[in-house]
Amino acid sequence: MKGSMKYPVVILLLVGLHQTSAGVRMDKLADSKMCGDAECSYVLSVATALDDFIAPDCRFINIKKGQMVYVYSKLVPEEGAGVFWSGSVYSDHYVDQMGIIGYFPASVVKEMLKFTEDAVTIPTAEMDFFCD
Repeated sequence: MKGSMKYPVVILLLVGLHQTSAGVRMDKLADSKMCGDAECSYVLSVATALDDFIAPDCRFINIKKGQMVYVYSKLVPEEGAGVFWSGSVYSDHYVDQMGIIGYFPASVVKEMLKFTEDAVTIPTAEMDFFCD
């Protein structure tokens, strides 16, 4: 019985690996972004949601009015494009998305506290717009 248990575990691992590598490359929203550091790991600011925002696809996050949003990067908009920031929400609403970083329109939030004025501009990568 012990020997027969090896195969289902291997199969499950292979299926799991296959599913995680089957992401979708989405259109880029911008060619560059402003961040607090070269890795975009520092929070630029904290904002409060002025309105609800429902994510249209997996690049974005849901935001509920009144929710606190940590802003990690600000996309540099191209001519005629919308202004999008990336961040993460923390509250009782959308608990399943807590800690997940995604995009949202800058117009749905108001910055309350800026941590740095010395943002660096770096190019976006395809992975910035990759969906699992």
